[in-house]
Amino acid sequence: MNGKSKKAAIFGLMIALAFVLSYLESLIPFNFGVPGIRLGLANSVVLSALYIMPKKDAFLISIIRIILAGLTFNGVSAMLFSLAGGLFSFAVMAVCQKSKKFSVIGVSAAGGIAHNAGQLAAAAVAAQTAGLMYYIPVLIISGAVTGVLTGTAADIVIKRIKKEK
Repeated sequence: MNGKSKKAAIFGLMIALAFVLSYLESLIPFNFGVPGIRLGLANSVVLSALYIMPKKDAFLISIIRIILAGLTFNGVSAMLFSLAGGLFSFAVMAVCQKSKKFSVIGVSAAGGIAHNAGQLAAAAVAAQTAGLMYYIPVLIISGAVTGVLTGTAADIVIKRIKKEK
């Protein structure tokens, strides 16, 4: 298999894995009474891609996964909130990763918090109210906790992949 074919295969597998994890997450009844809290299983794939692939490929995996999952499982409005969270999360994770001051788990926790902040900002704009900001403490805590969980999974994957090379 040549370099371009291998890259395309890995790219496709990463999108498929992220999509499947999004589907599995949609089956998990995970409700803490606050809209928007999710485990973020697919983010472990995006985070892994951020460390083992060019940033633009990791970004495309994130966007394609959000669009596919949104259109398949969540609907267009939820997809738009997810895009807002995903774009902000990716930007924060890319900056944190590039700084080399954060572990994979730290980058993931920052991304989890940023994802929730991006979604909350989009919801506040859509609802035309700042009243939603009272969710901030809960979403910061949930973003950090879920970020640590998905970051731990991604850290294991990244170490294995780098060990194989």
